[in-house]
Amino acid sequence: MEGLVARGVSKTYRGQRGTVRALDNVDMTIAKGRLFGFLGRNGAGKTTFIKISSALLMPTSGTVELFGLDVVRRAGEIREQIAIVPQEAKPFYHLTPREHVQEYLRVRGVSPEAAKNRADEVLTAMGLQAYQSMPAMILSGGLQQRTLVAMVLATEAPFLFLDEPTLGMDPFARRQVWEVIRQAARKGSTVLLTTHYLDEAEQLAEELAVIEGGHVLYQGSAEALKSKVRREVRIQFSGGFTAQELGRYGDVYPDRAGLTLLTTRNVVEELTQRALERRVPVNVGPVTLEEAFLTLVGRAIEDEDPEAAT
Repeated sequence: MEGLVARGVSKTYRGQRGTVRALDNVDMTIAKGRLFGFLGRNGAGKTTFIKISSALLMPTSGTVELFGLDVVRRAGEIREQIAIVPQEAKPFYHLTPREHVQEYLRVRGVSPEAAKNRADEVLTAMGLQAYQSMPAMILSGGLQQRTLVAMVLATEAPFLFLDEPTLGMDPFARRQVWEVIRQAARKGSTVLLTTHYLDEAEQLAEELAVIEGGHVLYQGSAEALKSKVRREVRIQFSGGFTAQELGRYGDVYPDRAGLTLLTTRNVVEELTQRALERRVPVNVGPVTLEEAFLTLVGRAIEDEDPEAAT
């Protein structure tokens, strides 16, 4: 049995600006027990897909099944098998991290003793033990986010939806959370993870999909997606060069810092020397998932489309 199967899923919103098609005939399959990355820019359709798949939003057309259960017709049963960290979630400011975790487990029917034991385990694994008795209102944004993720991971639910789970966390905290997510998958949970941190997707996801404009453009492994990039090297220039000047060396894309060039190894020495002569900061590295996303979509994952739905 598959973990998730989406067939022809579409969602149309109607508002003051007219009709917006957030999802357009999406087909996607996630194997049971898989740690799956779902990538896309803000407005690409990720959050809409998660809300439909977790029985929080009706599709305009199409079907989604979780563990063989239709999420529209069997919504009550679906909610018993899932746990979700929505992107817009906020903690209860007067509750401590321990209270968040234990009370959430109790609401889900976990016994008091088991809830305490699971809370001990997840708070320790996520580096929250030193903050476990502090009200959320005095915690940093990163610690509040860790608390929300701890609540969900402590459930050990069969299907976990993690929508931008490490948003606002420092690099060390992100890596702590990564390990707890891996543990959840090892214990048998199916995990659907959305993230704007492409290094996170590369580290965690056994398989991934890329969505743009409501269409799934790719589903497969990160390595297979990277293999589609025709170049070997990424060079990032913080000013000092034009896209026209660099275009003869490879594929050029604008980014927030300046320009990114995807090229071959034989021109690296020449271009870095020219950058030094012009006193232009330059960064050289191998092609990563970030460049693969850029090549596939044509825009960086950080670029937002203000006209699109989520």
